[in-house]
Amino acid sequence: MKEFEPALRYLAMSDIHFSREYPSRQQHFERGLALAYQYAETQEYKKIDVVTLNGDFTDHGEEEQFADMKECLDRCVRPETKRILTMASHEYMCDGHVEQATERFKRFFGCEPDNHTVINGFHFISLSPTVSCRFEDEKREYLKTELAKAHADTPLLPVFLFQHPHIKKTVYGSIDWGENDLNDILVNYPQIVDFSGHSHAPVNDPRSVHQRHFTCAGTGSFSYFELDEFDKVYGTVPPDAGQCAQYLIVEADACNRVRVLPFDILSGCFFNDGWLIERPWDPSSFLYTADRALKAEKPSFPAGAEASCRYSEGKLTLTFPQAEGKERPDSYTAVIRNAAGRILAQRSVFSSYYLYHMPQTVTMELEARLAPGEYRAELTAKGFWNNRSAVLAAPFTVEEAEE
Repeated sequence: MKEFEPALRYLAMSDIHFSREYPSRQQHFERGLALAYQYAETQEYKKIDVVTLNGDFTDHGEEEQFADMKECLDRCVRPETKRILTMASHEYMCDGHVEQATERFKRFFGCEPDNHTVINGFHFISLSPTVSCRFEDEKREYLKTELAKAHADTPLLPVFLFQHPHIKKTVYGSIDWGENDLNDILVNYPQIVDFSGHSHAPVNDPRSVHQRHFTCAGTGSFSYFELDEFDKVYGTVPPDAGQCAQYLIVEADACNRVRVLPFDILSGCFFNDGWLIERPWDPSSFLYTADRALKAEKPSFPAGAEASCRYSEGKLTLTFPQAEGKERPDSYTAVIRNAAGRILAQRSVFSSYYLYHMPQTVTMELEARLAPGEYRAELTAKGFWNNRSAVLAAPFTVEEAEE
C-alpha cells in the first residue's frame, strides 16, 4: 500500500470558550496553533491549510469575546491558512438572540455562519444551528443542497462536514449531547467525515470516532472534560476535568484517505497513531464500528498488583495501580463486602485516561460505617466497551468500633 503522504492538513477544534475570566483557555488555544505549525514544519508536507472552530469558541457570545478571538486568529494564524467557523449555543447566549449573534459573527469574521468551500480539491461544509444546537428546515435544505453539489463534483472523495452538536448515538458524548435533526440527510452520503463537539468528551477516547453509515469524530475541548457516563459519585465531570486542551489534526492524501490524529496541547504530544479511514465512501471498509466491542481486549491489573486499604472515620481509602491493556482503562468500580459476602458500599470513578500523563495509581474513597471484623474490597477495571477485568481483591480488618 502506498505510504500516506498528506495533500491537505487542517485543525478540527471546538469548545474553546474564550473568556477573560479564564485566560488559560486563550493561552492553550495559542499554544495549540503554534504546536500545529511546529508539527507541520517537521513533515514533508508543511502546510496547515485550514483552522476550523466548530462552535462554542466563546463562553457567552459577548462582544469582547468575539473581539478577543478575532485578534487571536489574526495574530496566530498564518495568512496562507484559511479559517472556517461555526456558531452554536454559547455564541447565542449574549442578548439571547440568534440575529444579534449572527450580525456579530459576520462583522468580526467577514463570513456567513454557513459555508461551503473547496480546499485542495476537498469539499468543506460548515453549518451553524438555527437556534441553540437545533437545525430547522432552512438549515436542513441548505445542507441537502450543498451535499448534493459536493457529491456530484467528487463522489469518491471525503466530504468534511462541521456542525457543533454530535449526531445522536454516534461518537462518545452523543447520548446526552447529540441531536438527530440531520440524520436522515447524512445517511445518504457515506463519504462524509463529520466533526462535532458540544459534549467536551476526550479526543483520545476510542469511542470518539464512530462509523456506521458515515464517519464521525469528536473534537474535544479547551475548557473542561465531561464524560457520558452517569454512575460516578462526582457525576459526569471528574475532579481533574480542568486539565483539558485537546483537538484533532486531520490529514488527507492524494489517494483520498483520511488520517485523524488526536492531539494533547498540554503535553504537546499525539495520543496515538490516530485513525485511518482508507475508503471514506465505502462503509464495508469501515474499521471504527460497534463491532469493536466484540473484539476488545479486557483490561487487566499488572502481575502481582496489590491494593492498599486504610479505614478511618467511616471511610475506606483504596490505592491501587492502573490496569493495563491495548487501550487505557476507562474506569474502576470498588465494592466492600463483609465476611458473609454482602455488599456494604460501592463506588465508581474514572481512570483519568483523558490525561496524556495519566497517573500511575488511583486512589478512591468509599463511605461505610464498619463494625470490627473481616472485610474484603474488590476492584474491577472497566474498558471502553464495557469489558471488565478480573477482580483485584484486598482483604482488610477493622480492629475497633468507631464512636
